[in-house]
Amino acid sequence: MSDRVTASKFQWSDLVKKEDWWAIWLGFFIIIATLIGKLSGAYTLKAAKPHKGWGTGDYPTLFSAYSGILPKLLFLLVFLGVIFAIGIKVMGGNVPKFARAFPVLFILTTIAYTFANHYIIKNYLGYAFWCLGIGLLISNTIKTPEWLKPAIKTEYYIKTGLVLLGAEILFSNIVKFGMYGLGIAWGVTPIVVIFMWLFGTRVLKMVSKPMVMIIATATSVCGVSAAIAAAAACKAKKEDLTFAIGLTLIFTVLMMVTMPIFVKAVGMDEMIGGAWMGGTIDATGAVVLAGEVLGPIGAQVAAMVKMIQNVLIGVIAFAIAVFWVTRVERDKDGPAVSASEIWHRFPKFILGFLAASVVFSFLVEPSLGTDVTKSILSLTKGFRGWCFALAFMSIGLESNFKEMAQLVQGGKPLMLYIVGQSFNLALTLLVAWLLLSGIIFPVPQLTV
Repeated sequence: MSDRVTASKFQWSDLVKKEDWWAIWLGFFIIIATLIGKLSGAYTLKAAKPHKGWGTGDYPTLFSAYSGILPKLLFLLVFLGVIFAIGIKVMGGNVPKFARAFPVLFILTTIAYTFANHYIIKNYLGYAFWCLGIGLLISNTIKTPEWLKPAIKTEYYIKTGLVLLGAEILFSNIVKFGMYGLGIAWGVTPIVVIFMWLFGTRVLKMVSKPMVMIIATATSVCGVSAAIAAAAACKAKKEDLTFAIGLTLIFTVLMMVTMPIFVKAVGMDEMIGGAWMGGTIDATGAVVLAGEVLGPIGAQVAAMVKMIQNVLIGVIAFAIAVFWVTRVERDKDGPAVSASEIWHRFPKFILGFLAASVVFSFLVEPSLGTDVTKSILSLTKGFRGWCFALAFMSIGLESNFKEMAQLVQGGKPLMLYIVGQSFNLALTLLVAWLLLSGIIFPVPQLTV
């Protein structure tokens, strides 16, 4: 998804002219501004959304979903519009055209958030589904108007959101479930990615290698967020990402509903069942909901395994980027790719992702404590959600069903997902049973 770099030496101008670097600068600007506001108490930088759970309780109607937040949404529109426009200006883009189009993109995204936050819908279909759906509906019916296209900056929004996501990946989560979580989350994930890559490229012989990698990463790590990171790392087409995410979302809902029922029906141990679901269901929210059905222990274990697994997003993205440059894109008959060429082809936003994770894991959390860190991340998470939502809306507005139909490739992506997820389910269950059944290792004692 990144532009190819032809230079062989580092250019200082890249720091202000390249989108990857601007994603890092904007991501850290939001993080620092949020951090300063929280610690000083002078202000609270928060990304407003339509009230979550509207349709019942304190917000029973559609209009009440916006009760008291319209000024905050207006501020958010201006804030995001300005910071993104600054980057566009310095990179040589057309700011007036962007400024005219961005408010419409923001309004469409707000509508998608409104649907996603309904008290029933929020448990099943997240904002990604609604953003993609609304965007695809427009692009495949009335067509996306030309004047709106200057605001459609998919990679720009995605990369900025990924830098913000890095701050949420705390290494302290690894400690919570110790070696058990590492075995289930980190032991299985790389094996599933490699298995699906080999199955997709050598057995199914899929034409789109980025599609294979996106589906493999989304299946084995954590769905949408992992798919976005993988797509950016392997320079995938927007249509590949759209198709893979759509496939993942459908099966996430199915697994969220059916897996707890199966676990209870066969009398599986609550801890093993929670670990199994945490390692295989593709979305953190869906994991939490499914775990709640099992009980407090199942919910706790499911969430911890998924959080530990989420830590791998940056590592996997880094590995994919290096693998893509040195293996997939390398001319088989040409010389080995030099270190400088790897650097220039490497998607720099991943460095921002990893830096944010390291800063919050080893500086912010130890200095401020877990509770303060969580309160700060609850604010940055809101901005990350908006960046991803704007990206999904942009993808939908740029895509059409005819192009997506070509990606079906005779049903191969679906076959890849089914076979890969089946392998993932079997291997994760085996590892969870070996670690948590008490046959080999003592069962961890968790409090609820």
